[in-house]
Amino acid sequence: MSNGDAPAPRPAGGRRAARNLPKLATRLEDDKSLESFPHEGEGGFEAMQIRSGKTFSPPNLDALDLGIIDILRENGRATNQDIAQRLSVTATTVSSRLRRLEDMGASRVVAVTDFAAHGYNVLIVVGVKVQGRDVRDVGRDLARLPEVFSANIMNGPQDIELLVALHDFSEINLFLMDHVAGIAGVSALSPGIAADIVKFEFNVVPL
Repeated sequence: MSNGDAPAPRPAGGRRAARNLPKLATRLEDDKSLESFPHEGEGGFEAMQIRSGKTFSPPNLDALDLGIIDILRENGRATNQDIAQRLSVTATTVSSRLRRLEDMGASRVVAVTDFAAHGYNVLIVVGVKVQGRDVRDVGRDLARLPEVFSANIMNGPQDIELLVALHDFSEINLFLMDHVAGIAGVSALSPGIAADIVKFEFNVVPL
């Protein structure tokens, strides 16, 4: 759980700069389906597995739990006494609820920094097709790249989808052609540049 929403990186150069970029969709070799990729099974599509390939039952959160989470989302430095006063409960109750939320993996207080503070001004989404290697192994290698903020195994036209933050447009070709395409099993890339960010929130994340 963050101590506030993370501001989104602005799309550097806006729509005009995006239109002036060279076409980035890159085909590395002919597409072929990857048999090991988990498409639709006997009981329909496989359940999404969020945390390290494991499925979890949703925690049972009541109104007090949600109230504590909302307050800490607004101010991650709020004390137990501050929270207790706002919710008309005791500080001891708040303390026990916080321990419970953390023990069940429902919340965690962390610091969130602004993208701009790290010099990130370009946000791109990259679809990745995989050939000749297990898609999860490729996904783990891609997730190790420092520019990658999110790596997701997909059911659909792409095997993997990446959310990537870069400092400026000059880094795009280097990132795609050297860093991503250089990983074994990557056969094709379909990148798209964020021209206008409508919504970007970190209120709910896998912990």
